[in-house]
Formats: sequence, structure tokens, C-alpha cells
Amino acid sequence: MATATYPGASGNTAKTEADKFIPEIWSDEIIAAYQKSLKMAPLVKRMSMSGKKGDKIHIPKPTRGDANAKAADTAVTIIANTESEIDVDIDRHFEYSRLIEDIVEVQALSSLRQFYTEDAGYALATRIDTDLINAATGWGDGTRTASPANTGANWVNSHSYYVNASSGLATYAADTVASGDNFTDLAFREAVKLMDDQNVPMDNRNLVIPPAARKSIMGIDRYVSSDFVTGKGVESGLIGNLYGVDVYVSSNCPVIEAAGQNSASSLDTRGCLFFHKDALVLAEQVSVRSQTQYKQEYLSTLYTADCLYGVEAYRPEAGFIICIAEE
Repeated sequence: MATATYPGASGNTAKTEADKFIPEIWSDEIIAAYQKSLKMAPLVKRMSMSGKKGDKIHIPKPTRGDANAKAADTAVTIIANTESEIDVDIDRHFEYSRLIEDIVEVQALSSLRQFYTEDAGYALATRIDTDLINAATGWGDGTRTASPANTGANWVNSHSYYVNASSGLATYAADTVASGDNFTDLAFREAVKLMDDQNVPMDNRNLVIPPAARKSIMGIDRYVSSDFVTGKGVESGLIGNLYGVDVYVSSNCPVIEAAGQNSASSLDTRGCLFFHKDALVLAEQVSVRSQTQYKQEYLSTLYTADCLYGVEAYRPEAGFIICIAEE
């Protein structure tokens, strides 16, 4: 039977290093840091499977119906039920563990404990956000890929575009994004039209961009102007709302095509995600939990935080990838 291998003196945190810990606070602080660090998860369809058994969830996917004209003395027109469902595999399980020495004797709050709890929350949140971003490979006619390669191939689908510096949006393919193909106002307006053409609801639209796109946005005058048509725009470098779309910055935005893979540029190609809340789904069987176990042989306490979940493209027509050159 396999056994866990616990680190020796070089791997655990000694009393002199750990300073003071309060076990009861550990769990609350991890959860707080986890919730604070999540960027993608609050923006997508989220379903709780807490307490439920099984490794798969079946989510109904109803379709819209049309209103029919009603003639006098005739029966109503019954809309045929064409509902389908998608399956979400609960197959993503990640953990964060620390072995802390002499935890029983130390009781006071310390900056080191705060670092560990924040680091645990951040690490788990980053993993979930990255998996949700990678699930965007299933938008349009694409196939979801859990760990897409940075060659561009996994991101080529009917809903993938790139910013052409001179003409706005263009259909994305490998070896197409050149230096200077940065985020532009024209490209974003065309992306909004693409979303409108798919009859995607106006509310709950989001744009998640890498820092390189934020840099470009901060250089567009109308976005930083206080009289921008839809409201606040970008003030003092803070991302706000553009054309009714909430904008978020995430360093987890994918490298679509690494510089060495792109013959058209010496720069990485990064992806911006423009999507409605229903474009992705996160099913959580274990949102985030914290457990402790005392290890007498090490006079230490093992702290572990973990989460168990699955992700999937729920409405692939409601999400678009916008590729830019990272400068």
C-alpha cells in the first residue's frame, strides 16, 4: 500500500520559523483568500454538488422557442421540446499542504500563517480560473482541451479571432498575429457585434484580458475619458466597463501561441476572453475545505486545503477568443 512521504527537517516549518498559528483561523483565512483570488469563477455559471455522490453531473440545456401567431378559433401551437444536456466530469482535484512543527504550543496570529493561508487560497483559485479559461477551447465548434498546447492549434475554432491592427477583427489561425496587433476600439466594437449576432443576452457579458491588453486600453483616449458613452470607462488605470461589458484583468489569460511557435511575430500571442456568463460552467463538489492532522512522529500538524470540481463549455455560442500580440 502506498504511503505518504513526509518531509524531514528541510521540508517542514519549525517553531522558530512558523512563529504563531491558530488552527481555527487557518480554514477561514484560506476560504477568504480563495474567494478573493477567484476571477473567472464568479463570472460563469456555477453549480454546487456539495454532499452529492457521483463523478459526473448532467446539466439540462434548454433551447429558446418562437412566439407563434394565433388565429381565431384555432388551437395554440405547441413548441416541440428539443432540450439537450451536457455532461460535466468532476475530475479536477487539487490540494495545497503544509507541515507545521509544534503547532499546539503556538497560539498567536503571525504574518507567516497569513502568508500560508493566502498562498493556499491563491493557488487553488488560480488552478480553477486556469481550468475555466482552458475550457474556452470548447467555444464555437472547438473541442475542450484541459491542457492546450501553446502552438495555437487548440484555440482554432469558429469563435476565435485576432486583432488586426489595420482592419479590426480577423479569423484566427496559427502564424497570423503580428507585432502591433494589440487591443483596439474597433476590434472590440466588432466583437460586441459578433456577440449580438449570436443573440446573446446583453447582461452578464464579461471581458477578461491579460495585462498587455490593459496597457493598450489605457492608451485609448475615449476609454479613459470621464465622458465615455457608457459611463466610467478606465480611471487611473482601473479597469471598468466598456460598452456595457465589465472588464477584468487576469495574468492567467492563456498564451495562445508562444513566440517561438509563431512565424509572424517574435512575441507571445495572448488570448482575451469575451463571453456571457452561460458560456462556461463550474460544477463544485468540494468548493474548498481545510483539514488538519497531527503527526506525532514529527511533532507537527499537517494542514491541507483542497477542492474538487469540473468545468465545461456550457453555451459555446456565447463566448469568443480575441488574440493579441503581447507587447
